[in-house]
Amino acid sequence: MREFDYQRASDVAGAVALLGADPDTRFLGGGTNLVDLMKSGVERPARLVDIRELPLDEIESTPDGGLRIGATVTNGDLAAHPEIRRRYPALAQAVLAGASGQLRNMATVGGNLLQRTRCGYFTDVTKPCNKRVPGSGCPAVEGEHHNHAILAASGHCVAVHPSDMAVALAAFDAVVHLHTADGPGELPLADFYLPVGDTPHRETALPPGALITHVTLPPAPVAARSRYRKVRERASYAFAIGSLAAALDVRDGVVRDARLAFGAVASRPWRARAAERILIGAPADPGTYAAAADAELAAARPLPHNSYKVELIRNLVVAVLSELAEEAAR
Repeated sequence: MREFDYQRASDVAGAVALLGADPDTRFLGGGTNLVDLMKSGVERPARLVDIRELPLDEIESTPDGGLRIGATVTNGDLAAHPEIRRRYPALAQAVLAGASGQLRNMATVGGNLLQRTRCGYFTDVTKPCNKRVPGSGCPAVEGEHHNHAILAASGHCVAVHPSDMAVALAAFDAVVHLHTADGPGELPLADFYLPVGDTPHRETALPPGALITHVTLPPAPVAARSRYRKVRERASYAFAIGSLAAALDVRDGVVRDARLAFGAVASRPWRARAAERILIGAPADPGTYAAAADAELAAARPLPHNSYKVELIRNLVVAVLSELAEEAAR
C-alpha cells in the first residue's frame, strides 16, 4: 500500500473543501470497500478524509411521513431501526442479507451506495478493465461472466452493482442528498447511477467533490408489505447472483400497487417499471406475476454463461409476489 495522508473532517463544508482541494482525496466512512481496493491497488488516494464524526448518523421521520437516513448510519443500525423494519421491511431484510454482522457494524449507508463492482477483472490490476483503465477492454465479455449483467450492459462493461441495500432503496424511490462547494443538492436514486454506455468508469451522477449527506425515503404505504429475496452461491457472506425487492398491495383479488427492483442483473439496481405497469390493476395470481416478469426481462441480453439469470429472476418474481399476496389474504 502506498503512503497516504489522513485527516478527520469536523463539519460537512470542511469535508467538501478538503476533497475539492485535491482530486486524489477520498472520503472514508466504514472503509469496508475502499480499504480493500486500496490494498489491491485499484484505489490509490493521496489523502483520506474521515467523515465518521460528522453529525450524519441519525434516522428521522420527515414531515410528509417518510424517513431521512444519515449517510454515516451504519448498515447494522439501519437494519435494526424499528421504523425501517415497520415501514420498509424489505430494506431491513436487504441490509441483513449483505456481508457479516461485523461488516454491517462498520459499513455506512453512503458508502454502500458508492461501493464498486466485485468483478474479478476489475479487482485484479494485472488484468485489463474499462472501469479501471478506460479503453483497455472488458475481458469478462468473452471470459468469466456467469454472475454478470443481463440488462443494459454494453460491450465496454458487463459488471453488476453489488449492493443489496440499493436494490430496496430503488424500489421505494429513494432520493440521495448531497453537499458540494456550491451548497446542498439532491439526486433521485433512479438518476444516481449512470448507464454503462462506452464510459463504464463513470458510475454515478454525483458531482465532483460532492459528499452524500443523507438519503430520504418518501412515504409509501405499499412498502409496509414488502420483502427482499436474495439468491447466492453459498448460504452467507456472498454477493447475489440475483435478487428482488418487492412490495404488493392487493385488495379484492386485484393488485392496487406494486414495487419491484432487481439486483445483480445490471450495473445499477434495476427498477422493474415495465413489470409494475403489468401488475397494477391486474388479477393477483401467478399468471400475472409471470407476465410482469416476462415484460421486464424481454430486454435481457444474457451472455453465454449467465442466461440462467433470466429464469432465476422470473421465478423470484412469481414466488415472492405469491407469498406477499397470500399474506395479504390472511
